[in-house]
Amino acid sequence: MEPISIDDFKKVEIRIGEIKSAEKIEGSDKLLKLKVNFGSEERQVLSGIAAYFPNPEELVGKKCPFVTNLMPRMMMGLESQAMIMATGGDGETPFALFESNGAPGARVH
Repeated sequence: MEPISIDDFKKVEIRIGEIKSAEKIEGSDKLLKLKVNFGSEERQVLSGIAAYFPNPEELVGKKCPFVTNLMPRMMMGLESQAMIMATGGDGETPFALFESNGAPGARVH
């Protein structure tokens, strides 16, 4: 992997988001559609984590870090407006979300 400078890293905005709803996307085995509260705004986030959450409702109420300054991305005809941060899921490491007790919208430093 190519290293990045500290200036590049400083451009990444990571904020705590509280998941308000989570549902499967019709026609996709991988994607979940999340509605996420970031304090001053709510965003739609699509994430390829459906295999790890057969009952997406268990995500509701969880507060996790999200990268919030990525360009929006279209998937399955829907716009994703952030990216949830997680670890694992590579077949060797168990999948896990980074849960937080921070307030929605709080910046991760």
